[in-house]
Formats: sequence, structure tokens, C-alpha cells
Amino acid sequence: MAVFRPGAARAARGLAVWLDERLGSGRWLRPALRKPFPGHWSFLLGELALYAFALLVLTGAFLTLFYEPSTGGAYPSVRGLSLEIRGGLLVRGLHHWSATVFVLAIVAHLCRVFFTGAFRRPREAAWVLGVVIFGLVLAESFLGVSLPADRLGFTGLREAQGLLLSVPVAGAYVSRLLFGGDFPGEVVPRLFVAHVLLVPGVLLAAVPLHALVLTWRQGHTERRRPGAREGRVSGGPFFPSFAARNAGTALATAAAIALLATLFPVGAGWAGHHGPYHPGAPPPSAQPFWYAGVLEGALRLAPPWEVTVGPYTLPVGLWLPPLALAAFFVALLAYPFAERRVTGDRGEHHLLDRPARAPGRTALGVAVIVFFAVLWAGTWVSVIPPDPWSPQPTLVTSEGIYRGIVYGLRAAVFVLPVAAYALTRVWCRRHARRHPESPAPAAAPDAPGAGPPP
Repeated sequence: MAVFRPGAARAARGLAVWLDERLGSGRWLRPALRKPFPGHWSFLLGELALYAFALLVLTGAFLTLFYEPSTGGAYPSVRGLSLEIRGGLLVRGLHHWSATVFVLAIVAHLCRVFFTGAFRRPREAAWVLGVVIFGLVLAESFLGVSLPADRLGFTGLREAQGLLLSVPVAGAYVSRLLFGGDFPGEVVPRLFVAHVLLVPGVLLAAVPLHALVLTWRQGHTERRRPGAREGRVSGGPFFPSFAARNAGTALATAAAIALLATLFPVGAGWAGHHGPYHPGAPPPSAQPFWYAGVLEGALRLAPPWEVTVGPYTLPVGLWLPPLALAAFFVALLAYPFAERRVTGDRGEHHLLDRPARAPGRTALGVAVIVFFAVLWAGTWVSVIPPDPWSPQPTLVTSEGIYRGIVYGLRAAVFVLPVAAYALTRVWCRRHARRHPESPAPAAAPDAPGAGPPP
């Protein structure tokens, strides 16, 4: 057991006084340490994403020491890192699962903010920045999957190049700029720069701004419960209450990611199952990652529509999935302002909505989730490959049955979201009638753990 001697206490006090005299830290550090933070577990989803991002950066820095960013040397370096470097396979697993937990936490945090209305004034800027971070993280994940230069990564990259080449005139120039010639060209060094420097650099600036600066300046939202009111945050102070919970969340996040990396190692890329990419090689038998499966499923379900304009044949059906994804992100960016315009609500909100009390917003969110779930279902089944020696997908069926599944999912894309919207709206209204919300009494000015947001 540690014993603090009077000399050590005087030294610590002297150091604190010395820093305060030169930096004026006491004026802002003392109120910051006493700032109240909410106690509900859902408010830790953002912190969970933050700690996964920190582990992602640390493991990525280790991997760059052994990775060779060249088309011919990328796969051998990844294989050598996995088999010859002590702990290399574990660090690869930590990096992979950190990215997965990071995306999952962002999606969960985004859903919590949307369904509770935490994006309303004065937090529109935090919402917009969070959506931008979400888009950057998805792009960063796609770049990372392509870096091993195996058949799995380059299959998705080849599809992306095909989308570029389908754009008349400009597509060929953009493809040559990105790939440096015919596929794969010099794409690996450019992917490496984007994955290691460009996108992480933007994220390292945007994540602290979103998670710390804006949140600290605007204050936290408060759950709607008896005793809560606008302009007050109840909960424990940042130190020691919230700091202790944050430390526990960080340790639990690291432990869970380490357990996943140990029990489910990243083995397909180094064990030779996918192997290095060779032109003309069949695509591997693997399902895309769940956050990439939405776009892959949409490409499978999109009808093969083509429009001829002069000398150009425009594959409109091929453009529908990326255009729909772009429209989704534009809608996310504009939603706080669109809802404010529709409802006419221009006041400040620090109390969260119960989802059942906002039936329109809740029904819309459920409909969007169902829409993307149907698109993701398009990747679950594949046609039996004609070549018996080619890799076999997980779920296969005949061409006739597969075509029927595709037609059924195409109809479900339009029917199920509408049905989900209607059913959710009815449920919210019935729930609100059965559980009327009692008026919340005002909190006493001297209530413990309560205080106005900064």
C-alpha cells in the first residue's frame, strides 16, 4: 500500500501552484473537474467509439512499421507480419476489431442521438460533424480492407474502379489519376497515403472537436424523467465520478477487443485462403463486411437499366446504389434543419425526447433501418458457380431460385420500409396514450449533482 509522505505532498502542491501561476490553469481546471455529467449508460456510446479509435491509431502505427506500400510487396509484407513478427497477428486482429467496434459504436451513437432528438438546437454543428466523421470512417475502412492486396481486398477495389469507368469521359481520367494506369497500377501506395495520413489526419482533428470541444461548450443533454428540466444536467462530476466510469469503459473496451482478436483472429488474409491478387483470378468466397454489405447488396438488387445518350451508354442501374448512399448522407446532414422547418420549433433543447413521443421521427428512423437491412439481405445468397473448382459462397442456390429472391427483395425494398413506418407510428401513438407523461417537477436549485450546462 502506497504511503504519501509530507514531502511528496508539498512537492505536488508546489508543482500545482507553479503551473497555475504560469498557465492560469486553476481558473478553468477547477470548474471543469466539477462539471456534471449524465449517469445513464447510453451516454458512454460516444466514449466507446473514442477509445476504439485510440486503439485503432496505436495499432495502425505499429502495422505501418512492417507494411510495404507497393503492389508487389504489400501481400508478402502482410503475410510476414502475421507469421514472422512476434505478436503481429494479434496486433492485426486488434486493428481489425477496433475498426469494427468503432463503426458499431458510431452507428449506435448516431441512432441514440437521432431517436432522442439530441441533434436539435444548439447541437446542429455537432450532428453535422458527426455525420462527416461517419462517412470518413466508412471510407477509411474500405481503404484498409484493400491494403493487404489480396483477392478479397482487390475484388472490392475492382468494383469501385468499374463504377468510375462507367461514368462517361470523366470516369476514365479519374480512374487513371487514382490507379496510375490499368488496374491495379500504382494504387497501393496511394491507398496507403490516404489510409495512413490523409483520412486519419482529418479524423484526428474532427473527433476531438466533436467529442470534446463542442460537447464541452454546449453541455450535455438530460434524459426526460421526473425532476429533469431544460437547462440543467444531473449526474456526477467529471472528477472523480465520470473519470472513474470513463476509465472503466476504456479498460472494458480494450479487454473486449483483445478477446475478440484472440478468439477470432484475422486469418484469411495470411493463411493463403484468399491469396495474393492475380489478374483473372476468381473472386474469393467471402461475405463483405456488414457496413460494406449494404452497398454490395444494393448493386445486386439494382435492375440493369441502361440509357443511350448519343454515343454513350449510361448504366443507370449501376449508379443507383452509390447515388442512394450519397442521398442518404445528404439527408442526414440536412435533417436537423429540415425537421426544424417542418415543426417550426426553433427553441433550445437540453431535454431528450422519448422515441414514442416523436412518432414521425421514430417511424422514419425505423423505416431507414429496415431499408438498409433489406439491401444487406441481398448479399446472403449467391448463384452456384458454374466452375466446380472456383470458391463456393456460403449460401448458394440455382439461378431460377436466386432470380426469384432478387425480385422478392426488390419488392421488399419498397414495401417493408413503408410498412415499418406505418406500424411504428401506430405503436408510438398507442404507447403515448397508454403511458401519459406526467409533468416533471422543477429540480431544486441546491439539488445534489445538478447544475446548468456550461
